[in-house]
Order: sequence, then C-alpha cells, then structure tokens
Amino acid sequence: MTPPDEDGPTGIHCRLDELLAERGMTLARLSELVGVSVVNLSVLKNDRARAIRYSTLSAICRALDCEVGDLLVRGE
Repeated sequence: MTPPDEDGPTGIHCRLDELLAERGMTLARLSELVGVSVVNLSVLKNDRARAIRYSTLSAICRALDCEVGDLLVRGE
C-alpha cells in the first residue's frame, strides 16, 4: 500500500461545515470558543489541512459536542 501523495487528497473528509450548520454556529464563533484562527479553521473545513493537533481536535469536538468520528470521516 502506497502512502498518499503529500499534495493530494488524504481520503479524510472534515465535516466541520455540516456540524456548524446543524448547530447554528458560525466559523467565527467556533474560532472564539477554541482559540484557533478563522483562517486555520477554514483550511480544515475545506479539506486542505495536512495536520491537526490533538488539542485542537479535542477543543473543536468539545465546542461542537461531537466525537472525532463525527468530525473526520473517510471519504472524498
């Protein structure tokens, strides 16, 4: 099995957009709650992130009252 191309898709999809919509929350509000810039959250939301810190992942899940598997899923 070959590792994914560093510049290509990872096969992981971030459902941040859907979770925010379900909760009626804006990216700006999430940014305030988790202490991560809107720009960095936008990169994650648009599936352009190459890495995420566990502490950030945990903070996002706490703020959205979800599990990691609700936020990050395998797919396109």
